[in-house]
Amino acid sequence: MKRVIKRIAITAMILFIATFSFISTSNYTFASSLSPEFTSPSATFSPGAFSIIPEPVRVTPGENSFFIDNNTVILAQGEQEYKSATFLRNYLEKHYGLVLTIVRDKVKPRKNKKGELRYIDLKTGTIAYDIAGFNPSDLKLEGAYLLNISEGIASLKGANPTGLFYAVQTLIQLLPDPAGNNPVPVKEAHVVDYPGFSYRGMHLDVVKHMFPVEYVKKYIDYLALHKMNYFHWHLTDDQGWRIESKKYPKLNETGSWRAGTIIGLFPGTGVDSTRYGGYYTADEIRDIINYASDRFIEIIPEIEIPGHCMALTASYPQFSTTPDIPGQPAITWEIFDNQNNVLAPSEDLFKFLEGVFNELMDLFPGEYIHIGADECSKIWWKESSATQQFMKRYGLADEDALQAYFVKRVSKIVTDRGRKIVGWEEILEGELPADAVVMSKRVADYGWKAAEMGYKAILTPQRHSFFNFAQRPDEDSLCHRDFIVTLESVYNFEPVPEWIAPSVATNILGGQGSMWTEYYPTVARLEYALFPRISAISEVYWSQKKNRDFTRFKAKLRKQFERYELWGTNYSKYD
Repeated sequence: MKRVIKRIAITAMILFIATFSFISTSNYTFASSLSPEFTSPSATFSPGAFSIIPEPVRVTPGENSFFIDNNTVILAQGEQEYKSATFLRNYLEKHYGLVLTIVRDKVKPRKNKKGELRYIDLKTGTIAYDIAGFNPSDLKLEGAYLLNISEGIASLKGANPTGLFYAVQTLIQLLPDPAGNNPVPVKEAHVVDYPGFSYRGMHLDVVKHMFPVEYVKKYIDYLALHKMNYFHWHLTDDQGWRIESKKYPKLNETGSWRAGTIIGLFPGTGVDSTRYGGYYTADEIRDIINYASDRFIEIIPEIEIPGHCMALTASYPQFSTTPDIPGQPAITWEIFDNQNNVLAPSEDLFKFLEGVFNELMDLFPGEYIHIGADECSKIWWKESSATQQFMKRYGLADEDALQAYFVKRVSKIVTDRGRKIVGWEEILEGELPADAVVMSKRVADYGWKAAEMGYKAILTPQRHSFFNFAQRPDEDSLCHRDFIVTLESVYNFEPVPEWIAPSVATNILGGQGSMWTEYYPTVARLEYALFPRISAISEVYWSQKKNRDFTRFKAKLRKQFERYELWGTNYSKYD
């Protein structure tokens, strides 16, 4: 009996040593605590094993392949899961010619004629995954997901519906070039992923140049394919008013149209004298909002105040500091002190703005409303006797105090509706609501300062995030040339430097790329500026800092360029 016990003890010790040795020689060993569809063999984490942009947290390649053909079904039970299933089905039909069936019942799929069982299972719910050096609580984040592709099943599970949608985007990036592939093979992979920042977005200026509804939707698709969740829509400026106003129709009759556009780089070589403009109707905007919502993207609308308001004052001149001088929407760019583009403060004006912003919030259901509040030409306030009287009446010491007063009054309109304001960094010059969000555009320092002051911040610094600037020193396309925003400068921007305290870092929501359209009148020109810089910035705000590597990113661009071609997208060939 003693010999038996001794043998058992020796055997147990050998097994323990062998197991410990295996774990010690593996960088990351998976031990699943999930349902069976997410069980995977122990494997070493392999960053960059696939050309997935943005780079996931963990990727483990397998040896087999999963095949998609018309017999493959998509399982999606709930309404939110159905959104992701529909996106995937439409993508496969458009780009691969496959027509898959979405099954919404708990019916187990039957085998096809060849005896094969192929299905894509989309689920949401609590997920957990034990991995060395990994905190399972991260999988509770908005947007976290697991993807497990094996020989007969593709299992996608999100911590919430948003995470499931991102899992679909990763599956899409595992698809091969569609040429000659039927059925479509997908390599086995196990992915654990979640976003690094809660705000990941792109901006689009439709004022300087306007784009049709169908292209705005395509632009939103580009964001979705890069796992972005915010679309900052710049709707008003000096050059036009792009949102329908039923309450103040002159904003569209007059403010939505400019008499012409300058030729060439500012200050230009002349004016083309072609009437230019238009606006999005309320119905069109609702359609776009719903389209974005189906892709788990919130739209942040922007109406500029108290500067950049030439379109507004051309429509309602009584709100200008020079009401007796006829105005018109600007036909040039970079309006500063040379033209009057500021609003004159009055109780009638604030009542007007209350109507404007309430009409906006009646359309847009999202949490954030952008009020601009940048680049205000205060010289016009100094020269306006009516403005000076207003300042004296309300005890405003100077024009900086008046700027802050404007922000305060408009903020109240927004917060009274339960929303939050977003403004460019100039809003830091005055008292702000505690839940105001500061968007820094000149340099990131303003965003970091806001975060230190306790405000939430969104970063879009010009030298790393403005896609309307030149991409290379020898750029021959019409664009801003004050400095160069290379692909590398976009990718290597660090939103949270090491010197920022953890308590401050929590106030940095994330960031976005900004696409101003002074020199981008066509889709082809716009996309040339956008791609591949949008792919670079998507990794900045999604991927873990330790997983970001510019050399590896450049290697992944080879495959990404194939996707651009598949999407019918124009792009800069970069290198």
